[in-house]
Parts: sequence; structure tokens; C-alpha cells
Amino acid sequence: MELSQVAPAFVEMAHQIVWAAAATVDTKGRPRSRVLHPIWEWDGTRLTGWIATSPESLKAKHMDGTPFVSLNYWTQNQDTCLAECKVSWETSDEARHATWDRFVNGPAPVGYDPSMIPGWESADSPGFGSLRLDPWRLNVFPGTVLMGQGGEVLTWQE
Repeated sequence: MELSQVAPAFVEMAHQIVWAAAATVDTKGRPRSRVLHPIWEWDGTRLTGWIATSPESLKAKHMDGTPFVSLNYWTQNQDTCLAECKVSWETSDEARHATWDRFVNGPAPVGYDPSMIPGWESADSPGFGSLRLDPWRLNVFPGTVLMGQGGEVLTWQE
């Protein structure tokens, strides 16, 4: 399938679910999971995700060694969507402020005020980082498909 078919459905589902189980690879090659809160932007040709997180975190060390993350969203109605992404830190002041603003001005329920996180008084706080997500594979699996009630599984891969 084309990205233009899958990306809008992915963003709609991901932004409704909000929280994603995120898997990285630790320094010994073992999987490591945690929950993260990405926000996604679809401009009609490119899908980019953003995570506000600490560049000093354990996950940052994992991503330094293996710059990929798998994000899996699930909700009780069995809707699931998946993004497998290359990650990169956006370290400029401009990029950090843009990520801060994405969350402050993001649509409910995915938007939030990052200053509620201890140590993140502003985008200039040393513990605040901007992690960019560039997906290479997406999957959108509506719960209605699983329950035999119709719908379509959408998959895109670079």
C-alpha cells in the first residue's frame, strides 16, 4: 500500500490511543520496553513522529547504539497500530522549541504541557530532548477486523 493510504489512518488511531509500548535494544542486544507518548505529523507526503524525552535517559543510551524503535499502540476495542522507526535526536534550540510547541499546541488527547514533567521548566531545560521518528514500516489493524466485523488492515513499508 501507499504511505498516503496508511499514514492518515495511523495518525488518527495513534492520536486516539496516545500511549505506545516502545521497544529498543539495550547495549547487550536484548529488547527493552517502556511506554512513550509520541505525536505524529502527516504533511501529505511524509510522516514524522516526535517524542519529548530526556537525552540523558537509559533509552537514549540504547538508541545511541541501535537507532531504531518499535512503537505499538493498543486499546481495549482491539484497535492496534504499529510504527517501526529510525530515531534521531534534534538538538538545536529551534528543534527543541518546535517539539515543545507541538505538544503544548497538540490536539487532545495527545497534546499536553511538557512543563508538568519535573525538570522540564521549558524547552531550554537540560533534561528536555526532541527525539525524531522516521517510520520505515506502519501497520493499522482495526479491532473490527479481528472481531469479524469488517474493516481493512493497512500496511506500508519502505
